[in-house]
Amino acid sequence: MPKYLLRASYTAEGAKGLLKEGGTGRKEVVDGLVAAQGGTVEGFYYAFGDDDVYIITDLPDHASAAAISLTVSASGAVRTSTTVLMTPEEVDEASKKSVDYRPPGA
Repeated sequence: MPKYLLRASYTAEGAKGLLKEGGTGRKEVVDGLVAAQGGTVEGFYYAFGDDDVYIITDLPDHASAAAISLTVSASGAVRTSTTVLMTPEEVDEASKKSVDYRPPGA
């Protein structure tokens, strides 16, 4: 099952909701949201900096990850970014593929 890194940043309204519900309350919502798409949450962390939340998930496919991202972003309470994560074995597989490429200007 593909892994994804979901990054989230709360808007002012989202931060108000977080203060009201607490960190564990929001994690429970995310756990349920991911489970409803057939996935699991591997890790969920709050952070300082540009992003407020980092979540590592296993989801069945890119469409499921996109559905979560679109739905959460459409709420207006959170800005999201999704990154597809690859295993070392997947990078090994990619490195063995032949690609015919010409750099610009070459």
